[in-house]
Amino acid sequence: MLYSKMLIPTLREEPKDAEIDSHKLMLRAGLVRKSAAGLYTFLPLGFRSLLKVTRIIREEMNNAGAQELLPPFVTPADLWKESGRFDKMGKEMLRFKDRHDNEMVLGPTHEEAFTNIVRENVHSYRDLPLNLYQINTKFRDEIRPRYGIMRCREFIMKDAYSFDADEAGLEANYQAMRTAYRNIFRRCGLSVDPVLADSGSMGGSGSEEFMVPSQVGEEMIVKCNSCGYVANTERAAAYREYPESKETPEVLSETSTPSVRTIDELTAFFKTTPQKFIKTLIYIADGAPIVALIRGDMDVNEVKLKNAAGAIELELASEDKVYEITGAPVGFAGPVGIKKIRIIADISVPPMVNAITGANRKDLHLVNVNPGRDFEWEKAADIQSIREGDLCPECRKPLNAYHGIEVGHIFKLGYKYTDSMNVVFLDKDGKEKKPIMGCYGIGVGRTIASVIEQSHDENGIIWPMSIAPFHISIIPVNVSDETLMEASRKLYAALKQNYEVLMDDRDERAGVKFNDADLIGIPIRITVGKTFAAEGKFELKLRAGKDKEVLSETDLIRRIGEIYAEETAKYSGN
Repeated sequence: MLYSKMLIPTLREEPKDAEIDSHKLMLRAGLVRKSAAGLYTFLPLGFRSLLKVTRIIREEMNNAGAQELLPPFVTPADLWKESGRFDKMGKEMLRFKDRHDNEMVLGPTHEEAFTNIVRENVHSYRDLPLNLYQINTKFRDEIRPRYGIMRCREFIMKDAYSFDADEAGLEANYQAMRTAYRNIFRRCGLSVDPVLADSGSMGGSGSEEFMVPSQVGEEMIVKCNSCGYVANTERAAAYREYPESKETPEVLSETSTPSVRTIDELTAFFKTTPQKFIKTLIYIADGAPIVALIRGDMDVNEVKLKNAAGAIELELASEDKVYEITGAPVGFAGPVGIKKIRIIADISVPPMVNAITGANRKDLHLVNVNPGRDFEWEKAADIQSIREGDLCPECRKPLNAYHGIEVGHIFKLGYKYTDSMNVVFLDKDGKEKKPIMGCYGIGVGRTIASVIEQSHDENGIIWPMSIAPFHISIIPVNVSDETLMEASRKLYAALKQNYEVLMDDRDERAGVKFNDADLIGIPIRITVGKTFAAEGKFELKLRAGKDKEVLSETDLIRRIGEIYAEETAKYSGN
């Protein structure tokens, strides 16, 4: 392809609204352009890489026995009402009515649509197992789209849904997808960690995320370097002991604590440790207040709390709401005396003896508070945030923490959708049974952005050969020199028989061309310039390296073949 014939609008300056490297570089290299908040157009260079990622996904999914289909992007609201998720999905799901007043949905995910396809077409155990997938558009009306295509509103996803006759079949499909996902990300040049994860609104019994370690990742991961335990903090547990206290419960009493409200202030005031306090936090869950209790040296993980409360939406109550519920300012809340409000206690709270907590009155705290005697709770659950240095639940060694970008997620959904949507098949004995489901998603655009986050330098993108928009760029340094142009055209004609080649035929200074080549990040750069004019030889440089090789045409073509074979072997499907 000739550069002069392509739409490659590179930018010299960093876009002001771009926060992370991948967003900056995708805009500067002319891969994407923003249409509106969270909406992006893939331009020709970006679309070439997008197609390569989807090709890799298709090959690995097909090798794993999955079958591709293409359902509508728009789904009837009735399907979502059947599953019970129409109201639960919240404002992220965009709803509308067509001209016939039918309620419709722009699909944020497609569990309902695929379950309906199976309901209408699968009737016998002979039709199972099935693993169906699509590579299609999704829309989620994110409240804060950010980081370019990393977190946008409209995006391309590969989502697959497996249907099996029993749990053994689900496990086989799940493991096949785990292997396929490892292959997909390896072939895209990504280093990923599979981690235990929360299933969220998708539901189900088991869930793993495929995480790219990155400082800009929105997820926090904990990992044990001793035994390999790894999980995101929404799911992670830590080993903690709650030994039975030998203290004798004492009489509940009040203590004046003027303007003393934080754990640090209270610890100093009472001359004790944070473990002696019960922190009381007020949240609003689906519009109703709930109380979360946790030991003073710990923090509440809001995803765990939301799951424990069975809530769809959860937010910390405002100061005014806290005062309305407790009768005291923030910092003086406590569980004693709170009535008709759900209380969720962390597992650290029930074993406590003679604890200290707010008295629900300004400048007062209660001492000798004993759970079970002085207050009750609806549920005790692990709602703790895990921190670096906490002990691994498997081997009790310290956990390390790092940020990660989620590029894939696999779920064991169980019977959540086949139950709610009444999907049945006849088993070998002619009895009705319901298939068990799995769900497997990959963010295609997010995968590309993650590759760039992992592989770039101060000059631009460094693509792996497998998903680079072109394999080779040819740069004639002076388009007015017919000798150089003739050699470039001849080399271009020879190489494009076996490789994807971009020839920069623009009438631009050599420095501009070199800068754009580095910015775009094509793996192999060939310069046709002074060396060719003097010796009839070409300069070869790899984008990922610093050294240059000066080669004759014959040696150049041989060397390119070697490089291409080495690079593609790294990311092959074998």
